[in-house]
Amino acid sequence: MITLDWLYTLGGAMFAVFALLSALDASNPKRFGNAAFWGLLALSFLAGNRLGDFGNGVLVLCLVGLAGFGLLGRGEPHTTTLAEREALSARLGNKLFLPALIIPVTALLGTLAYNYTPFGQSGIFDPKWVTLILLGVGALTALIVSMAWLRPPALAPLNEGRRLMDSVGWAAVLPQMLASLGAVFALAGVGDIIGELAGQVIPDGNRFAAVAVYALGMALFTMIMGNAFAAFPVMAAAIGVPLLIQDFGGDAAVIGAVGMLAGFCGTLMTPMAANFNIVPAALLELKDRNGVIKAQIGTALPLLICNLLLIYFLAFR
Repeated sequence: MITLDWLYTLGGAMFAVFALLSALDASNPKRFGNAAFWGLLALSFLAGNRLGDFGNGVLVLCLVGLAGFGLLGRGEPHTTTLAEREALSARLGNKLFLPALIIPVTALLGTLAYNYTPFGQSGIFDPKWVTLILLGVGALTALIVSMAWLRPPALAPLNEGRRLMDSVGWAAVLPQMLASLGAVFALAGVGDIIGELAGQVIPDGNRFAAVAVYALGMALFTMIMGNAFAAFPVMAAAIGVPLLIQDFGGDAAVIGAVGMLAGFCGTLMTPMAANFNIVPAALLELKDRNGVIKAQIGTALPLLICNLLLIYFLAFR
């Protein structure tokens, strides 16, 4: 059976190759800092469950130290030349996006097939992680198709991946760290404290007010913490489970899924979500570092209101 461990192994192997290529990249004056950073990240993927809590904590502190002391840089990995990329773009146009579409299509159709056809009885995938595993399968399929179709140099995918990760830098691990922070907050009882405060604000029996506080709270905490996955454990413990699900009898699937969408609205409006908002501004060399956020607010606020109404009308049918 293919489990989530296979996906961790795949990710760890990728970061391990990034570390090796970084160490060999003489064009990067900080190549050994990059090699150490991606090597430690590879170690966390490949052996994190064996390191224990203390070992993983030390590993994270090492990652923070490498980033905090400015030991990460950018090299010039050899991939295809600018002229080759321009020629491919002129010849193929938007067809170049087809491999990228393979990934979500594989995840969606594969999940549906595994859940609603006899394919699911094969037991080839761990049923708890089917979608994530198929996401990895889709990425590998897209890579194979791209290599067979475009015929780039053999190391081009790895060098391009390393170039992108070097451009993003330490912000690449921000989502995982913020999600971990959300779990720490939940274990520390922050959700219970917020639940007590919300109980003083929400009128007894007022379902709409509870939904509004939950949806808006998801967006607000996401803006503070930079990641909806970090906000979700807190708001679920504070309002989602005790009030919306247990007291009002709401549909847990709707409350969880649409609540996360409300959190994603907060992601669109915060510089804390650096990998989504600040990094693109830097890569595009925008004069206004908050230009991406400003462009997204007009979408985020109406979408947040729609999510609030969706929870209210769908979760309590």
